[in-house]
Amino acid sequence: RIIRTLKRMGIGSVAVYSEADRHSLHVREADEAVLIGPAPPAQSYLDGEHILRVARQTGAGAIHPGYGFLSENAGFAEACEAAGIAFAGPTPQQIRDFGLKHRARELARAAGLPMLPGTELLDHPDHGVAEAHRIGFPVMLKSTAGGGGIGMQLCRDEAGLRRAWDSVQRLAQNNFANAGVFLEKYVEQARHIEVQIFGDGRGEVIALGERDCSLQRRNQKVVEEAPAPNLPEAARARLLADSEALGKRVGYRGAGTVEYLYDAETGAFYFLEVNTRLQVEHGVTEEVTGVDLVKWMLLAAADELPALETLRPGPARGHSIQARIYAEDPGKHFQPSAGLLTEARFPDDVRVDTWVERGSEISPFYDPMIAKLIVHADDRDAACARLQAALAATDLQGLETNLCYLRQIATDPVFRRGEQTTRTLGGLEYRAESIDVLDPGTQTMLQDWPGRVGHWDIGVPPSGPMDGLAFRLGNRLLGNPAGAAGLELTVTGPTLRFNTDAVIALTGARMSAHLDGEPVAHWTALPVQRGQVLELGNIHGAGVRSYLLLRGGLDAPAVMGSRATFTLGRIGGHGGRVLRPGDVLHLAGEPAAGNGVLVTEAIPQYRHEWRLRTVYGPHGAPDFFTRQDIETFFATDWEVHYNSSRTGVRLIGPRPQWARADGGEAGLHPSNIHDNAYAIGTVDFTGDMPVILGPDGPSLGGFVCPATVIEADLWKLGQLRPGDTLRFEAVNLAAARRFAAEVDAAVENLAAVPEFGVIPVTPREIAATSPVLRELPADSGLQGGSRLPAPGAHPVGVTYRPAGDRYLLVEYGPM
Repeated sequence: RIIRTLKRMGIGSVAVYSEADRHSLHVREADEAVLIGPAPPAQSYLDGEHILRVARQTGAGAIHPGYGFLSENAGFAEACEAAGIAFAGPTPQQIRDFGLKHRARELARAAGLPMLPGTELLDHPDHGVAEAHRIGFPVMLKSTAGGGGIGMQLCRDEAGLRRAWDSVQRLAQNNFANAGVFLEKYVEQARHIEVQIFGDGRGEVIALGERDCSLQRRNQKVVEEAPAPNLPEAARARLLADSEALGKRVGYRGAGTVEYLYDAETGAFYFLEVNTRLQVEHGVTEEVTGVDLVKWMLLAAADELPALETLRPGPARGHSIQARIYAEDPGKHFQPSAGLLTEARFPDDVRVDTWVERGSEISPFYDPMIAKLIVHADDRDAACARLQAALAATDLQGLETNLCYLRQIATDPVFRRGEQTTRTLGGLEYRAESIDVLDPGTQTMLQDWPGRVGHWDIGVPPSGPMDGLAFRLGNRLLGNPAGAAGLELTVTGPTLRFNTDAVIALTGARMSAHLDGEPVAHWTALPVQRGQVLELGNIHGAGVRSYLLLRGGLDAPAVMGSRATFTLGRIGGHGGRVLRPGDVLHLAGEPAAGNGVLVTEAIPQYRHEWRLRTVYGPHGAPDFFTRQDIETFFATDWEVHYNSSRTGVRLIGPRPQWARADGGEAGLHPSNIHDNAYAIGTVDFTGDMPVILGPDGPSLGGFVCPATVIEADLWKLGQLRPGDTLRFEAVNLAAARRFAAEVDAAVENLAAVPEFGVIPVTPREIAATSPVLRELPADSGLQGGSRLPAPGAHPVGVTYRPAGDRYLLVEYGPM
């Protein structure tokens, strides 16, 4: 925000940053950026001497301190003045006077501002108790230093005051190096109103209107707006006049905010404090006044500010509302979130002040605010509607934010009527359509079907569910679209707490499953109520993967067209990884209900002895394998190796004899060839061990492949368990395509999949055939003076080989 203002003013900018903020937008947008230290603030942003050193080295003439850290540090402002560098803020003495709340109260009282009943600094809990009885409970125990809601606590009785005393003092000492505390009367129906003032440092001060900042959580502002709604004009005029009077009394310089408590019941208002910095919510004032406060601050620091009265704006133009977006989890008492933002999409028709983009890392070292969404419209109703639309258009993924919480606030009737108080959010029950991951299980991840297709040519595999049949049937049971995202569960499932009502379906291999301790049926749509816990345990019997589908699917950003998790590439799903404890999953929508229950005969059969139908090729006998190798390959009961995964299923069985001694130019082993494209389900001989390539497997490699599993049987790869046996069978392309159509029809109709339907070719018959579909001989001769080769020929020769029923391997020239 500040850098963009500098650019508009034609002034060069130098950004300072810590190691944690090296990818922040302000670093990229500045004309120059300087690293000032590691992530901890004490070693970077609070190191005033280092910052001044950088300012001198880069030739900076002024420092704008931003919102926090050193922005209200009188010692730093003095050090800037001593170094001959302008500090874009108030004078050191003004920062010091207003930084101590008890001193600010003295100045406000002297200026004639109405004061909330309170005390001076207190030296003992007994002193505080006596003063509280004089004022009358409830009271607020406050730290005299600091702000941002830190170091203040509501006390409703004597016991509560004594309990709060030590903690408030400790917080104040730790955060502000000042343990001084005092009491103020607590107003039950209070609104937080603040007035933006600006002074030239020479005695002139103007008020730029007021803001309502009543929507607070734990004394931290969440939503602010200007002008304040439902405020009598007489009260508005008095607030502005009093604020100007206080600023003029001290000869205030720069931007400041005079904060008040407004009693919604009586209409009285009382002085609270003065913030001697640019407030986070200053943007709403800028929107309704047309004033660029940052520009004014820089002009004031350079002593180039025109006469303020000539700059005073007229009445507020329309209405502006700001929502603060935080990296925090409202469902877990607003605990901060940290991690990678896998999606960061904001509307382009409203003002967004942010430092993040997709791929930004939210560190645990600083305030969790990641963006401010600021809307402006002709009136408040229109601004409220625009806020709802802007929040709906915002998408943040990868970690928890308060975005859903803000959407709930924006539609709350109290807020829509403009009747909010500082207690409003305390009574707002947050309801998130989310699921908490209490225990992630062995390897639980988000997948969708058919996965990330269309990017095989650049080495990106499709991923998606390894048992696509069970996954698709689950979505059909729930009435979901085919592409709805769900969870793949491997060996041991997760424990999930539902924060919203949902409908689920558990499919795939039979896994131990209990909902609040009661057994859960598989292959059926099952309602789950808010607050219930689903505990998924081990898989019993055959198979190795189960699937949890949810009505509406799970929400996640689409990466290259899919929400499927590709862990090796760290893309898709929930942060490109398997689930971890503390993750939060969100539901995507609410489609029409499905058919509910899968009939017994339609449930896929999981076993320990499998038959996998394949298409012979792309490689075979006699050029790579011997005929006996191919016959043995199709006649063997292969055993599934323990080292199998989504990348590939390794098999234990006889070693080939090979039709050649080595791979020639491609390598020493006869399995080696120059890299060629692989198909999903291809049996890849990596040396003497075959591996069936899975949905996360490589798209390119240098090994021969004698067979490829047909599309209709790829789902079986996801259920092959170490120790299981399997036999390959060969079918022709026409039969393979028919089987694929039968699987699609079975999913659509929730019917049984015809397991077999043709007599497989015998191993001996297969070995006697060739996997090559067609060859064009090499012929450099051109046709009748044409620049094209003769029909049926090619300058270097072409070989066409089948790679299952979905892929064709085309080879140009000799191996």
